[in-house]
Amino acid sequence: MCGIVGIIGHSPVNQALYDGLTLLQHRGQDAAGIVTIDAGNCFRLRKSNGLVSEVFRQEHMLRLQGNAGIGHVRYPTAGSSSASEAQPFYVNSPFGLTLVHNGNLTNSAELKEHLFKEARRHVNTNSDSEALLNIFAHYLDQYPTNHLTPENIFETVRQTNKTIKGAYACIAMVIGHGMIAFRDPFGIRPLVLGKREVDGKVEYMFASESVALDIVGFEFVRDVQPGEAIYITFDGELHSAICAEDPKLNPCIFEFVYFARPDSVIDGVSVYASRVHMGEMLGEKIKKEWGRMIDEIDVVIPIPETSNDIAVRIANVLYKPYRQGFVKNRYVARTFIMPGQEQRKSSVRRKLNPISAEFKGKNVLLVDDSIVRGTTSEQIVEMARAAGAKKVYFASAAPEIRYPNVYGIDMPTSEELVAYKRNVDEIAQIIGVDKLIFQDLSALIKSVQLENPAIKQFDASVFTGEYITGDIDETYLSAIASARNDNAKAKLAAQSANLEMHNISSN
Repeated sequence: MCGIVGIIGHSPVNQALYDGLTLLQHRGQDAAGIVTIDAGNCFRLRKSNGLVSEVFRQEHMLRLQGNAGIGHVRYPTAGSSSASEAQPFYVNSPFGLTLVHNGNLTNSAELKEHLFKEARRHVNTNSDSEALLNIFAHYLDQYPTNHLTPENIFETVRQTNKTIKGAYACIAMVIGHGMIAFRDPFGIRPLVLGKREVDGKVEYMFASESVALDIVGFEFVRDVQPGEAIYITFDGELHSAICAEDPKLNPCIFEFVYFARPDSVIDGVSVYASRVHMGEMLGEKIKKEWGRMIDEIDVVIPIPETSNDIAVRIANVLYKPYRQGFVKNRYVARTFIMPGQEQRKSSVRRKLNPISAEFKGKNVLLVDDSIVRGTTSEQIVEMARAAGAKKVYFASAAPEIRYPNVYGIDMPTSEELVAYKRNVDEIAQIIGVDKLIFQDLSALIKSVQLENPAIKQFDASVFTGEYITGDIDETYLSAIASARNDNAKAKLAAQSANLEMHNISSN
């Protein structure tokens, strides 16, 4: 899962790109990058490991000149955490082309072989995003003319869509021509379009979430549709076309559960409102299944921050007091997207600190958005008991996560997931709670559909094991299990140390 932005206009975009990325920092804290096109039609690139505020210092911002640019914050799934795999990526031919990508390609190995044998292009990193860029460049290179038409661009996207598989929301720039944004035919990963007027001229912005538009003064226009490409020339002309056969919206439901900010609207769904519905549904399930045991609950406490809105609604349904029992250190990254298990473990205690008065002598109901590996939940329960809780109950706003994700979320192996081949009582015993309850999948889907009934289907593969792209089998799942476990990532990072690419204007 990553965050991407792109702005094309008539005024400098460096500060707006920076501000947009800071609003998407929750989508990835591993690396950040921005590339702009200056007045001389040259790329100005800065990217490195770290948070947005760490990667871009004043001298970098001054060098990122130009009225068009794209940016990226990375959360690694495929590949490693090496700085060489930070985005944006760029190639010199044709024209000069750069791209950012959110998602994960499921046929990246075949793509790299195709690029080497058929397109005579070398992919220098382990990133599927670099492979995607080169596939796009290969098809764009079929047009020998120096003047690309919108149809040339759309045909390039059509050929790319036919070649690549998986989840992808992308923004690209072609020197001398314009900016292209496109989304996979299932719309798994989000991408929105906004616009604003500056001195009577229209400027456009693309972003992973609508909240990034808000902070820099862009008005939300609409979502980029599944299979759609939008091409905006540097003269400000906007063209769009559907570039995939039979596209169908199947957004990742985990965006609404966990990843997206509550103040974002994705595919017509208020993330905040969907989480309120999740709390309503889960509260009703607790009332129905726990019966008189609810009388024992003294207080409802969220595990901040994604579950706050969910927990408020559960407390209302159960007629129980809602309390903030944990203080969150906002300067520690989200533990779920830490690249290694040891980092995930060590960061939990630094991230959260209990308020003892809210736990001492009480039976507490903890509410979280989901339970993935179980490590975080186990440590939080231990904190609650150490703070004096008599009994600890636990409610998850998402169903049991039993299957790996292949579309850009770091859930690579079933064996790492605490719910794999275990029932609710067994999971409760592992994380150390007195009682555990999970949301039903049907209720979770309804919670989102209440905000947009037009969405008929979601990617819910982590709950069902059904992969909507239709190309996932046991061989593939075994391959990603081997490639993405923590030991494999450490090995990739060591290999990539010799492939660090020198950034244009980066030092």
